[in-house]
Amino acid sequence: MIELGALIMTLGFYLASRRISAWGRDNPLLSPPVISMFAIIAVLLMARIPYRDYFQAVRPIHFMLGPATVALALPLYKQLDRLRRVLVPLMVALVIGSAVGILSAVFIGAFMGLPHEVLLALAPKSVTTPIAMGIAEKIGGAPSLATVFVMITGIVGALVATTVMKLVRVKDPVVKGFAMGLAAHGLGTVRAFQIGEMAGAFAGLAMALNGLMTAIIVPLILSLIP
Repeated sequence: MIELGALIMTLGFYLASRRISAWGRDNPLLSPPVISMFAIIAVLLMARIPYRDYFQAVRPIHFMLGPATVALALPLYKQLDRLRRVLVPLMVALVIGSAVGILSAVFIGAFMGLPHEVLLALAPKSVTTPIAMGIAEKIGGAPSLATVFVMITGIVGALVATTVMKLVRVKDPVVKGFAMGLAAHGLGTVRAFQIGEMAGAFAGLAMALNGLMTAIIVPLILSLIP
C-alpha cells in the first residue's frame, strides 16, 4: 500500500508540474523535474518519511530510467545526417567542455578551502548520479556527497541554461542541446527536449558521452597531480 501511494504521489506531482510548466510557457524556472522534486522533498520532510523507504517504494520508476536512457537513441537516430556533419566539432567540444567542467569546479572548491575529500566528490558533478557515485568511490570521494553535487548541478543547469543561451546569442538547437546535456546531465536533457526534439537528441548524446569522458579524465588528472 505504501509503495502504491509513493508511486501515485511521484507520478501525480510530475504530471501536475508539467501542467504548471505548460501554463508558464515552459519558463525555465518552472522545470517539471525541479518542481516535482521539491514537492516530493517537502512531503517527505513533513511526513517524516525516510528517503530510503521512499526510494524502495518507487524502485519501478528508477528501473525505467535505464530503458528511458536507451530510448534517447531514437531521436538521435533521426538526426544522423546532422550528426555526421557536426561530429568533429562536437567531439572537440566534448573534450574541452568535460575538462573545463571538472577543473573549474575543483579549482574553485580548492580556492574556497574545501577539504580534499569534498573536491574528489565535486569532480564528477556534471554526469548522471550512478556514474558520479562510481567515479567518486574509485578516486576516494564520498559517493553520497557526489550525489548532492550532481543534483545541484542539474537543478542549476535546468534553471539557467536557456537564459545563458540567450545572453550569448546561441540559436542553433544542436549547440544548445549538446551544451545542456554536457553541463547538466539528465535535468539539462529534459530541459533541452522542451526546446525541441533536435536539442533533446543532442543533449542525450552529450550526457552519455560526458559520462564516459569524465570517467577517463578524472583519474587521468589525479594521476598527474603530485
